[in-house]
Amino acid sequence: MKLLWILVLAAIAWRMGFGRWPWQSLGISSWPDKPKPRASFAEVEARALLGVASGAGRKEILEAHRRHLAAVHPDRGGSSEQVHAANAARDTLLAALGRDGS
Repeated sequence: MKLLWILVLAAIAWRMGFGRWPWQSLGISSWPDKPKPRASFAEVEARALLGVASGAGRKEILEAHRRHLAAVHPDRGGSSEQVHAANAARDTLLAALGRDGS
């Protein structure tokens, strides 16, 4: 019984130290790791519209949105549709950041 408790505590210590269970680290797990979610088509379009990379954070997204709005604002020859598209792109990317936990 003591040996069982020692093994359990050792497994928990391993998890705390390395972030994975011992059987995951040794490659003997029958459960695959959770796959990383893929970007939706809307996210890809939003990134292309605002010109940000896939690893961009909140600050970069907001800065790119501000720059894009300055270029497509109706007072500068743009249209309200372009402004709406830029706002939708910003909202899509910020929602994706919140969903990813970044």
